[in-house]
Amino acid sequence: MLEQLFGSQTRIKLLHHFLSNPEDKFFVRELTRLIDSQINAVRRELDNLEEMGIIGVVLDNEAKKTSKTKRKFYQVNSKFILHPELKSIFEKAHFLLEKKFAKALQKIGKVHYLVLTGSFVGDKDLPIDLMVVGRLSKVSKKKFERLLKNFQKNMKREINYTLFSKEEFEYRRSVADRFLYAILDAEKIVLIDEIFNLPEPKVITDIES
Repeated sequence: MLEQLFGSQTRIKLLHHFLSNPEDKFFVRELTRLIDSQINAVRRELDNLEEMGIIGVVLDNEAKKTSKTKRKFYQVNSKFILHPELKSIFEKAHFLLEKKFAKALQKIGKVHYLVLTGSFVGDKDLPIDLMVVGRLSKVSKKKFERLLKNFQKNMKREINYTLFSKEEFEYRRSVADRFLYAILDAEKIVLIDEIFNLPEPKVITDIES
């Protein structure tokens, strides 16, 4: 869908990365590595995005202090007139992908609880992006891995996950497992819930604001 709107895969990757990291600054080779694209394509799309006003150029402060050659960094321009609309488009497109992933996962095994957290809600301190509580057979686990690989491709990034059986999940809850409660207490998007009986899907973010 985004490819049809924006045309260039590299442009989509850059937009997604900048909009997901509004406070951060990146230089060209860093972006090339982060979005796994050719440097010439990245340079070309950065020029296009800068010309449109979507991103801006920031000079390295350390280079200023030491009188070294200034290195150009790029950062999203939050004052760009269409910035809120662009952010909303990407958030909603990703939410549709998330719902599609949840539906596909329900078809390959019994899922009691599915949450997205970590990078999905901008929490860089949490090591987990996805938690699944359910029953998956050996065959289902292989299907899950293929499904996750495709999800990662669509989301343009690696997704760290943890998978619990319902029994292990309940045991960890009963002993107040720190790892589990770090996930449960964090900001998250709940896509499937047959444990806490919240409405499905329950979105605990500002995605609709």
